[in-house]
Amino acid sequence: MPFADGTMPALLLVEDDPTSAHFLSAALAALPARVVVAADCAQALAAPGAFDLWLVDAHLPDGSGGELLSRLRAASPGTPAIAHTADPSPGLRDRLLRAGFAEVLVKPLTAAQLQHGVREVLGLGHGDTSSGAADPGPATAVEDWDDEAALKALGGQREHVAQLRGLFLAELPGARAACLDAFARQDATALREALHKLRAGCGFVGAVGLERAVAAWQADPAAPPLRDAFDGAARRLLA
Repeated sequence: MPFADGTMPALLLVEDDPTSAHFLSAALAALPARVVVAADCAQALAAPGAFDLWLVDAHLPDGSGGELLSRLRAASPGTPAIAHTADPSPGLRDRLLRAGFAEVLVKPLTAAQLQHGVREVLGLGHGDTSSGAADPGPATAVEDWDDEAALKALGGQREHVAQLRGLFLAELPGARAACLDAFARQDATALREALHKLRAGCGFVGAVGLERAVAAWQADPAAPPLRDAFDGAARRLLA
């Protein structure tokens, strides 16, 4: 996906979740493109060089995606931007579009969906939308993992699924502890933020059992049975 002069586009990806950042940056690099990853607003604002496109998480540890876009645009008013979020609500999409984002992508999404969105915003055509990967085969009929969904998200590359699941499982103890601690402190805002961050990672790696538990707990964060269901789903993955 080079420009007409043969150069690769330079992309700034702002994403604080390690699993999501790993998946998104690999999908973007395969366009091909040069990708710089920032974990928060401060890193994004300090990223050196000029970029052809910003891809910004709507929820960041030190600010919102809309706030960050406004600060980035102060220095580079003509750069287009795409927002990405695990929150599918139409209200959030409308707010992000009004803030100046050209598109809003909902996580989890496949590599092909991400690449298509980038090509559209940069006006570079559709490119090759096929993954070139082997048929992932039938889904694995298990409660906790959906191999077919993970393979689809990662273009059918089984080694990438294994690598990303390893990263996800390494981060899961800390994510689980953050959720349970927020519940114990009766901090519903912190709990929803921790669950929101975890949900996209679940989708990328096909952790369907945990994703269902996260979604249910997001809807009713004060419910002890939903906490217990979440904890059980997380423990099964870590066993």
